[in-house]
Amino acid sequence: MAALKVGILISGRGSNMTALIDACAAADFPAEIVLVIANRPDAGGLARAAAAGIETGLIDHRDFADRVGFEDALDAALRAAGVELVCLAGFMRLLGARFLERWRDRVLNIHPSLLPAFRGLRAHQQAIDGGVRVSGCTVHIVRPEMDAGPILVQAAVPVAADDTADTLAARVLTAEHRIYPQALRLMAEGRVRVVDDRARIDGAAPPPDVLISPSGI
Repeated sequence: MAALKVGILISGRGSNMTALIDACAAADFPAEIVLVIANRPDAGGLARAAAAGIETGLIDHRDFADRVGFEDALDAALRAAGVELVCLAGFMRLLGARFLERWRDRVLNIHPSLLPAFRGLRAHQQAIDGGVRVSGCTVHIVRPEMDAGPILVQAAVPVAADDTADTLAARVLTAEHRIYPQALRLMAEGRVRVVDDRARIDGAAPPPDVLISPSGI
């Protein structure tokens, strides 16, 4: 089966993009990244993608009078490259309903919380302020609402009593780099079905029974 052609949208350094590039470099990985687009000219991830031999593009949202024009330009570039699935990797723009309907169930995002908890910005500080014992990260299929849509993969990360937003973010980011390639593999292997706006994973193993934090008490 031919590898699934993936486009990645970034706004900054693209650390999750790098995790996806590294995963796709494996000979047996069922997807290939054919295009990386940034909406900011200073996005450091563009150089990383170019160094990996991936086609890159800049579509600056500030060059357009409205979101429709910007998203039409994104859509045209993705289609011209033969992209079949879009991954958002630190892409700091909300995509509109018109764009997402064209790409329905074919746009993924990663968010640094256990959605639907702590949507939006400052998710780690939200988790600390909320006093939760466990936070984490989520890969989901994108819907027009912020950080909403069918959930594909989640990783739970315990919150330490002395965590700051930065220390928690560092541990969650390590988990992000693990689960985003997993989610992409599931999509590329055709194992994801969306039923009643929930993702069903064919052949998924049952998860561990429980994670308790703090442990050892």
